[in-house]
Amino acid sequence: MNISTFNAFKSRNYRLYFGGQSISLIGTWMQKTAVSWVVYEQTHSNFMLGLTLFASLFPSFIFSFIGGVASDRYDRYKLLLFTQIASMVQAILMTVLIFTKHYDIWQIIALSALLGLINAFDVPARQSLVYEMVDDKADLPNALALNSSMVNLSRLIGPGLAGLALEKLGDDICFGLNAVSFIAVIGSLLMMKLPKYVSKPHTKNIVGELKEGFAYIKATPSIASVLIMLALISLFVLPFSTLIPVYAKDIFKGTASTFGVIDSVIGLGAFSGAMFLASLKPGKNLRKILAINTLVFGAGLALFSHTTYYPIALVFATISGFGMMSQITISNTLIQTTVDPNMRGRVISFYAMAFFGMQPLGGLLIGSISQLVGTPNTVLFQGAIAVLIGCFSYRKLHQSEIKSNKSATPMEGLTLEKI
Repeated sequence: MNISTFNAFKSRNYRLYFGGQSISLIGTWMQKTAVSWVVYEQTHSNFMLGLTLFASLFPSFIFSFIGGVASDRYDRYKLLLFTQIASMVQAILMTVLIFTKHYDIWQIIALSALLGLINAFDVPARQSLVYEMVDDKADLPNALALNSSMVNLSRLIGPGLAGLALEKLGDDICFGLNAVSFIAVIGSLLMMKLPKYVSKPHTKNIVGELKEGFAYIKATPSIASVLIMLALISLFVLPFSTLIPVYAKDIFKGTASTFGVIDSVIGLGAFSGAMFLASLKPGKNLRKILAINTLVFGAGLALFSHTTYYPIALVFATISGFGMMSQITISNTLIQTTVDPNMRGRVISFYAMAFFGMQPLGGLLIGSISQLVGTPNTVLFQGAIAVLIGCFSYRKLHQSEIKSNKSATPMEGLTLEKI
């Protein structure tokens, strides 16, 4: 692995952010795993798993536009600090609820919805602020890939720790550890030294700025196509994660630890994918890698869907995680490196809408389909959709390359730079 893999660490603010966020995200994944397990253990319902995902993500879909405008209008640093404190309060409330042992599923769903609302403002602020944390803007793609490595390393560690905590210590401890983990990220934010915020005059109201952001995306096909692809994957394919407790409990006849292990190997694959992306040299055709990895994602899911032998299923789950990684990281990198800085928050809010907004709708859809045709057939269907999207994307890319080669003169063809 070459030293350029960690170029973004030359920036002090980014190093602080990376350290604090790494610890916090392990706690976040522990809570996500614990919520899924508690809901399935209480209800034994695939639909309730889908409904919980819907509740945790749908508020992000509704309010991410406003979060994007807020990120462009106000101090992103202060906004991020506020959302992290609010997330900590949500985690404390969840811990108290589980600790009392007297709770209804709707209360867990309501607190999940509160976190979704907080994330609508957190994601645009956090993703936009990364740009300001990196001193050398040429290191931005590396910072975004390292971000994804961090997210997926936490996904690798968090569910495994959650499985152990759920079995050995109890579900309230699992939720409590997430609440404590927010101290790290809030501390890292307070230690940062960012340029003084300069407020800009706003001639339009919030609705006007939303329209401006939408018009910008419409006029920029390279960004629009990435958002459409991510929205389709988020709606039809990414909600496969809601069905993992069914595999753990019913197909592999396992426990909370089994669930944690499956989630962790998906995280291992995703972490490997993120490190692969962080190690890419500048100038690589990211759109081509995105198309190929969508095919890998679909193939991994299709192979995992009907595998009943646990060790082989873990291999296929890891392959799925590797392919899944590109959807999130490359989409984000393509957007962040081409977007107009004044539109950054708003465009990222559309990215958040495509990623977080479509998943809850997909969770309800996939939960309902799995009740009708069974879990393995549903996951096979999701894998097939990913393969189709990957094939379509690769074909479109190939056609545009042929077109650009035809329109270029021999000398121009030598200097064409890949996106």
